[in-house]
Amino acid sequence: MRTAVPAIRSRGVVPVLAFGGIVTTLVQTAVVPLLPELPRLTGSAPVDVGWVVTITLLAAAVATPLLGRAGDMYGKRRVLLLSLAALTLGSLLCGLTSDLAWLIVGRGLQGVGAAVIPLAISILRDLLPPERTGSAVALMSSTVGIGAAFGLPLAALLVQYADWHAMFWATTGLGALVFVLAWRFVDEVPGRSPGRFDIPGALGLAAGMVCLLLAVSKGGDWGWADTRTLGLAGAGLVVLAAWGRYQWGAALPLVDLRLAARPAVLLPHVAALLAGFAFYANSLVTAQLVQAPEATGYGLGLSVVAAGLCLLPAGVIMTLCAPVSARISAARGAKVTLAIGAAVIALGYVVRIADSRELWAVIAGAAVVSLGTALAYSALPMLVMRAVPIEQTAAANGLNVLMRTIGQALCSAAVASVLASHTRAFGEGVTAPTLDGYRIAFVLAGAVALLACAAACFIPRHARQPRTPESETVVRSTSDAAEASGVERGARAGEPSA
Repeated sequence: MRTAVPAIRSRGVVPVLAFGGIVTTLVQTAVVPLLPELPRLTGSAPVDVGWVVTITLLAAAVATPLLGRAGDMYGKRRVLLLSLAALTLGSLLCGLTSDLAWLIVGRGLQGVGAAVIPLAISILRDLLPPERTGSAVALMSSTVGIGAAFGLPLAALLVQYADWHAMFWATTGLGALVFVLAWRFVDEVPGRSPGRFDIPGALGLAAGMVCLLLAVSKGGDWGWADTRTLGLAGAGLVVLAAWGRYQWGAALPLVDLRLAARPAVLLPHVAALLAGFAFYANSLVTAQLVQAPEATGYGLGLSVVAAGLCLLPAGVIMTLCAPVSARISAARGAKVTLAIGAAVIALGYVVRIADSRELWAVIAGAAVVSLGTALAYSALPMLVMRAVPIEQTAAANGLNVLMRTIGQALCSAAVASVLASHTRAFGEGVTAPTLDGYRIAFVLAGAVALLACAAACFIPRHARQPRTPESETVVRSTSDAAEASGVERGARAGEPSA
């Protein structure tokens, strides 16, 4: 059962939540053009400045599944507003300081905003009628690419032509605007998952993910054989193994591993990790490649702003592709959309391998990868939601987004290692990766995309959604609340209830 929402407010829910997804991604990526200048601006060592990106990744990885579960238990709208408030507060703190330590704290708060996207997807499932859910979820999923595509050039413009704090003031204003719009247009969803929040499970997952992702994200700086890298990776694996054993036997687990082990749930999570890896190589490499000096023989020597503009067509394509992906899922099923999307990502990397010297070819290849990403990302939440009980939708979507985050972290480490091992001098004062290094990164990302396509093919076509006593309670309470809400609103508007 879904909540009856008046038509006017229903029309406002989708654009407001999509805008929130765009702002969330923009906030996470906008700091990238600032990184080369941060050591000078903050008086810090270059190695320490990397924490501005690392802390956001860690905060997002921890917050996404935890806040997803909290949304199922305490109300998705309430937790959504909490995430937006943390994002806005973090932006405000970054705008007020030039101290690296406080900047890292602010960026950590911004990372909490990553939970906005899975929470929004779950809200859309609960509030919209079935015929509108597919296109709305597809649009929400595409905001990941849209925010990154528009955020990089806009941030570069602000950094180049204004004080560097202006970027954070802009994200503060955008975050506050989304918070107000969500408060006004997004209704709370009746019916919540019963039970207590699994605090030991939350602490175990947070500790394990922080150790593991910290080892992956900092391994390139510390060295993959460094004791800190190996120690953190080992500790993370041990903690996650113990956490998994605890979750398996818990009466009310944070993550229902018995449910997650079912192929209809497990394979979309595996595909999410692989798709996140394959997608991120495109964003990671494109700007770096076109900014390479012309002395390399392939580089175009573009500015940071021009390099960011190269990703704009990809963002436009992801926006336009949302309704197309929804139609494919409606006609053929979400698993077909996911398989097609992963195959298109691989095709995009074939274009990148064939020609990465001409600007048009770089933009075309990046656009094809983004097209495939839009298809794949739109299908993943639909596959997850059809296979889990209604009271676990936010938690399941949060876990799926976490898997994408892990894939992106692994991609960052892998691409950095490949490019570092294929770097040489191209003349006096010019040291850069070779074109072969970039091509190897493209081959790696394309191969991972094909693995995602294979995972999609094995997802069961018809997944029976598990029904639990808690599900029946949620459905009954949602139905009763929907009828009461419709009568009350109809009376206020002078109209019959829906």
